[in-house]
Amino acid sequence: MGFRLSKIYTRTGDKGQTGLGDGRRVPKNHPRIEAIGEVDTLNSQLGLLLAGLTEHPAMAELIEVLAPCQHRLFDLGGELAMPVYQALNEAEVQRLETAIDCWNEELGPLENFILPGGSTLIAQAHVCRSLARSAERRCQELNAEEPLAGVGLAYINRLSDLLFVAARLIARRQGIAEILWQAAVKP
Repeated sequence: MGFRLSKIYTRTGDKGQTGLGDGRRVPKNHPRIEAIGEVDTLNSQLGLLLAGLTEHPAMAELIEVLAPCQHRLFDLGGELAMPVYQALNEAEVQRLETAIDCWNEELGPLENFILPGGSTLIAQAHVCRSLARSAERRCQELNAEEPLAGVGLAYINRLSDLLFVAARLIARRQGIAEILWQAAVKP
């Protein structure tokens, strides 16, 4: 993609429209821009999670699996900005599924609902998980209006699953008990 920004502000969006990679201009609240924005937010929060993980040597495996996801999210953003561009492939979805299966073997079955928290890293992984779900909803909303090609929808769905399992694995590696949901006591 040889295009590089030489100037950060262009003033072309000052009236509420923005340009897509194919040259179209759309309102900044267009479902495609909403989807791009949610993917970008997720990518930023994933960067924050990765920065926190680097401070803990026991988290190297998580970094190894999650760091490429930032690049793939950028690819997904590119696909959303340029509808004919396809960067993601089934191998990326399979990579996430393999990691989920491997980590789940270590964790064992989930026996109760868990709450986000226990440590900053666990909570941040859950923030990323919930943002992945939000990005998926925005992508599905766009897909209903303008069908999306490729595996982007499957990728973002699997990424949210991976982030849930990552939160559980972080808890285990930190030696922190998961916070189990407690139903309200009926009077």
